[in-house]
Amino acid sequence: MTPLKNIQEKRKKLLYHYKILVEDSYNWRETDSALSDIQEYNAIKTLEEINLLNFLSRS
Repeated sequence: MTPLKNIQEKRKKLLYHYKILVEDSYNWRETDSALSDIQEYNAIKTLEEINLLNFLSRS
């Protein structure tokens, strides 16, 4: 597998994980704000990694 394909596959997995984290954060917002904040923090960190991979895969 080429490095570009590896980057794209990892980005796709991280994007799926990011969407789950954002949804979980939203769902926890009303009942447990601390857990919501933790999920949101993890989503932000995942988004940073996605943006880095987008930068690396740019042509």
